[in-house]
Amino acid sequence: MNDDTPYLEDGFSSLTPDVLLNAVEKEVGERLTGLTSPLPSYINRVYELLAFSGKRYVVKFYRPGRWKKEAIEDEHRFMMDCVENDIPVVPPLSLSNGHTLGNVGGIYFAVFEKRSGREMELNTDDDWKRVGTLLGRVHMTGSSGASPHRVHLHPEKSLRTDIEWLLSGNDIPPHMVKDVKTVLESVHSTASQAFAAVADADIIRLHGDCHLKNFLSRDQEGLLIIDFDDMATGPAVQDIWLLLPDRVDNCRKEFNLLLSGYEQFRDFDDRTLWLVEPLRAMRMIYFLAWCSRQKKDYRFKTLFPDWGSENFWRSEMNDLTRQLNHMQTEKPKGNW
Repeated sequence: MNDDTPYLEDGFSSLTPDVLLNAVEKEVGERLTGLTSPLPSYINRVYELLAFSGKRYVVKFYRPGRWKKEAIEDEHRFMMDCVENDIPVVPPLSLSNGHTLGNVGGIYFAVFEKRSGREMELNTDDDWKRVGTLLGRVHMTGSSGASPHRVHLHPEKSLRTDIEWLLSGNDIPPHMVKDVKTVLESVHSTASQAFAAVADADIIRLHGDCHLKNFLSRDQEGLLIIDFDDMATGPAVQDIWLLLPDRVDNCRKEFNLLLSGYEQFRDFDDRTLWLVEPLRAMRMIYFLAWCSRQKKDYRFKTLFPDWGSENFWRSEMNDLTRQLNHMQTEKPKGNW
């Protein structure tokens, strides 16, 4: 989120097959068949479409209330910058309106060429290096521009916003508010100290959700990095720790392999390893705020029936308390 607007409960109710097909036909200038095959996406609505020419498209309709127009344009600009640097991404197509972003009934959408591939598996040392190399190239491009309308991963920005959102709502049982606030503020304080220690570290454009499901292997064509929907600005280590199978000290080999590819294109600031556990805690709190903002969505109610209950908050606070302990007692060891 880049503002404090909750997701709209019925934001996609007007998006019927006829509406979406007509909107996309107008923008791509090509007649489409009736195929509207939904693709997995909880937040947005994503469909595969087929043109009479045989060409396949993927259209993504952005959930109303999640991102402002300027924030989506930041995402698109980052992908287009990657394309200019020959980085394998799937960029949004230029539409008939001269932009990469369309609008139908107040819902923004983008159209992409259909690409396919297999989910990346890290089975060999070379696999780790290949992923590190691609990420280094992405970050090299990320460091060459700015995305002022995206989430800034910092305790005084994104984390503070998420904490204030949670404490200002009615999601926490009244008798638990004080204890929850204590845990959240302790995470904030500890994270702030860690970020202050590396205050001069580079802040760049990031993928933001850099786990292996967003890397596709395409046989002879190499790797493809997808889904920039959660792109953010922050320290480069955010995209790196999400790829690791365990905490930093427990996967030294994998980290070094990633870095051996990464540093072919961009130096890594070793000091920012101290930010990994704070960033992990911030991601946990972001998830809680994310849930709160969309709690009225009917699909959310089905998937998270226990949301907001006393048992839910006790479990979440137990997890956060354990994570806080890692933040306060565990620091990366040795020479990397």
